[in-house]
This record gives sequence, C-alpha cells and structure tokens, in this order.
Amino acid sequence: MKAKLLTSLFLLLSFSPIALAEAPAGYYNSLNGKKEGELKTAVYTLVHNFTKISSYSDLPKYFQHTDVYPESKRWWDMYSDIPLYAPSFSGLNREHSFPKSWWGGSTTIPAYTDLNHLYPSEAKANQAKSNWPLGTVNTMSELKFDNGLTKVGYPVNGQGGNAQFVFEPADEYKGDFARTYFYMATCYQDLTWKYTWMVQDNVYPTLSAWAVKLLLEWHRMDPVSQKERDRNDVVYSYQNNRNPFIDLPELAEYIWGEKKGQSFTPGDVNVPVGDPQLLAPSLDLTLDFGEVAIGDKIESQLFVHSNNLSRDVEIFVIGANRSLFKLSTNRIPFKNSNSSDGYWVTVTYTPNAVGSHTAQLSVAGEFGSRNVDVLGECFPVPVLSACTATAPTDIESDRYVANWEAPSGEVIDYYMVTRTVYTGAEVYTEELPAEETSLEILGFDQSDRESYSVQSVRLGKRSPMSNVVFVDHSGITGVETEEPLIIQSFAGFVRFICSKPQHNCRIYDAAGNLVRMIDEVAQDTDIELPVGIYLIVTDEHPAPVKAVSRP
Repeated sequence: MKAKLLTSLFLLLSFSPIALAEAPAGYYNSLNGKKEGELKTAVYTLVHNFTKISSYSDLPKYFQHTDVYPESKRWWDMYSDIPLYAPSFSGLNREHSFPKSWWGGSTTIPAYTDLNHLYPSEAKANQAKSNWPLGTVNTMSELKFDNGLTKVGYPVNGQGGNAQFVFEPADEYKGDFARTYFYMATCYQDLTWKYTWMVQDNVYPTLSAWAVKLLLEWHRMDPVSQKERDRNDVVYSYQNNRNPFIDLPELAEYIWGEKKGQSFTPGDVNVPVGDPQLLAPSLDLTLDFGEVAIGDKIESQLFVHSNNLSRDVEIFVIGANRSLFKLSTNRIPFKNSNSSDGYWVTVTYTPNAVGSHTAQLSVAGEFGSRNVDVLGECFPVPVLSACTATAPTDIESDRYVANWEAPSGEVIDYYMVTRTVYTGAEVYTEELPAEETSLEILGFDQSDRESYSVQSVRLGKRSPMSNVVFVDHSGITGVETEEPLIIQSFAGFVRFICSKPQHNCRIYDAAGNLVRMIDEVAQDTDIELPVGIYLIVTDEHPAPVKAVSRP
C-alpha cells in the first residue's frame, strides 16, 4: 500500500517552501453538462494553458517537492526500489512517463517540462523502459528487464499496438500511470504523434481502443492515493493547472468508460459564479526561474484568468529584488482576463549579481489581491570542455546505444546528443537530451547510416561539440570520426557550428547544383541564402549536412 505523503514534506525541504494549493471552488464548472468528445475538449481548454517550467535542468528541484518521502527524504521512485536520497539526484533521470519521442522529442512544447507526467526514475529502469508503451507483460516469455517494480517484456495478446515490448509498472502505481496518460492524451490532444502505439491523431478519443481498455482497468484497480492528491496540489502551485483525473476520478468513465454518452456534472458546479473571481494565478503559485548564468535573461509566463470583473487588473513587482524582475504590462483589461483564453503576462528575470533573488508579483482587482512568489538564482558563467564521443554498443537492426566520455570535475546538468540520419540523398538532424554518458537511439532501421556527437549543458550553456562517430548497419569494428559540423537554420540565412574552422565549404541546392563556395568558415559564421533546402560539405566534413533557409 502506498504510504501517505504528508504535507510536512514540503516544509522540510530547502527549495522554496510552499503551501498546498487545492482547486478553487468552481474550478471545474466549465465541464458541466458536457459528454464524450465535447467533455474531453472542455478539459483540454481548462488545463492546456499553464505556466511552463522554465528550465529542464531545474526539474530535480521541483521533484524535491513532488516526489520525496517525508520521513527519510528518500526519492519516491515509481520505477525502482533502490534507496536514493534527496537532494542528490545522482543515479536518477528526469523521466517523461509519457515518452517525449511520441511527439517527436521537441523541447519547445510545454509537455517537455510538464510536471504532470515527469517523475524521477532510477537510471537503469528508465533506460530499460525506453519509449515502450504501457502494457501487461507476458510472463510466459523471457523478460527484457525486471527489478521487482518495473517489468519490460513482450506484451500479452491484444496489447502493445504492434510495439515489440511493453512497460508494466507495479500494481500499486498502475493507477498513477493510467491517470497520467489520461491527462496527457487530453492536454495534448492537438499534437501529431510520431509513435502511435497508444495514441491516434485525433481530438477524440485520442487513445487507441486497446489503450483505453488497459488504462481504465488500471484506473479502477488502483484508486487515487493521497500521494497523487498531494502531488497534484504541489504541481498546481507551480504550473497553475491540475490533473482533473486525480481530482475527479469518475471523469475518465464519462469520456472513455462505462458512463460514455452521459452528461458530466462536477461536484462543485453549484458554487455561485456571479461575484468577481480570480481563477489564475492560483493561490500560493510560485514562479521559479531556477539557476541562471550571470548576464543571461530568462522569461516566464504568468497566466491571469478571471470571472465577472468590471474593472482592469493591476499587477506590479514588490520585494527586495524587485528591480531584477520586469513585467510586460502593469494593467490587464478586464475583458481580456474575463475571456475564456485569459491573459498571459511575460515576466523577465535579468540577474546582475551572483546569488539568490526573490520578489513578489502583486495581482490586484475587485477580487482583492493575490501575491505570487518569484525566485531566481544566479551563478557565474560555466566553463565547459568538449566531451569525447566513443564507439556505439548494442547495435541492432532498429537501435543502438551512443556512448561518450565527459571531462572530469565539471558540473553538468545534462547532455545534448546531435543525431544525424543519412537516408539516400536526404540528411536529417535532431537533438536528444541525455542524463547519463550513453543514450539508446531508436529508429535505426529507418536510415542507411547515422552519426552522433555530444555536448554537455550547464545553465543553458553548451560545451564545444565533441568528435563525430558514425554508425553503420554492417556492425562496425572501429570508430570513424571527422570534425563536427552542425548547421542551424534561420530566416534567410544559415549558421555554422563547428569546433574547428572548415575549409572549401561547398553549398549545393536540392537539385545538386553548386550555388556557393567559401574558402573557410568558423564557429557562428552566418551565410545568407535564398529560401530553400541545401546540402553542405567541407574538406573536414565530407558527409553532406542538410541546411534550410527558412522564409
């Protein structure tokens, strides 16, 4: 049975003490009378506008509030029983329980840092889980991974959506994952999916039929725990949105289950709605900018949403370090804050000295006033050395493990792996974050050849690019490397990212015609090009790199 997560947990930890923030009265009024797809879209409208966590690097600090046992400060890891303790995050990963590769891995969409589906996970369990769908493992077959809490193996008949393996959590957490997936399939119902094992490209039902059956079964067998309720409150205090399937467990039945076709009525729908009301920011919301390098500027968004106002909302900064936090506006028209879309205020943190900085945003109107804590911590600009990419391991037809060595003694938040895929004349590049000095690469069977290089990341700053390692399907016996070359695409020009100068740079258009030749290019060289797709080669990098000059 799950232990009860006590409120005192959040007062014991050093990362900005906060109070639990329950859903305000009337929070779910907009769901009243809706059913099936209309109900699901009403939930989407309610939760998809939220304050995005500014930094992937800072997620472990949020986890200290959301995923730690109060009695011992042990990390509450739903993937492993290995005892690891906060505040150290060593041995753990920032785990997207709903795999980021399913939406293509983009780091710019809010799902990338959405705490509603991010959990700490022991590294080996996370790597074994990979991006496989949830499912029931066929125990009659050999398991790919089993640590007593996490199982990965072949799915039972009817599950998996044609995936080779599935991930099965322990019984005590199956409901947690089911409700997480209900939230993700609703909050991000407008996305186009790269992997469709459990999801479909539609607004309703979004989840595939076998996934609905499985998740509802887990949802029913493992009811909402106090751990989930407390975690939901804390996430709300940072992001200003909630997982409705924790607050209202019956909601899933109305959208996908036994009550599908019936109109839904939230428990607090009769709360009076005629008085002026501030729906967002939530009570005790904290806007945390995390760790920032001196000289940098970072922005975050504050969502302001109201009901029944007849006068404008005023917002201003107070507190000791108020000069370091700037607002895009000090007055919000009441028609904007009353609208269903609400109003977003940009808050900018520009630290001018190393140290911790705090202030408050005061939001005032006919409803009274509400304060939002704003926090930031400034560090010196990090000095980072290049990693060394090493030979891949575990090469199979559809996957391999990229490896590298990190410089010793440097503080690193995470790594960014640049994967380049060569298929015929096409060249495709993507960036993949990694926690450890290795990363499983999927989809190898969709390329003729691939390469990878690595950078370490600290405070948003990147190290020089490592050497490049090529991976062939023939099963390599050594490592082929060349000087790295990355091309960044912009409107009307492209930018060269290279650890050393590149010589005899040749730029070809999509038809194979040579359109430009440059004797030498160096780091951050910008080349103006007409809008189009190009292939670029140099003496140091004979493999073509795709470049796009955007409109």
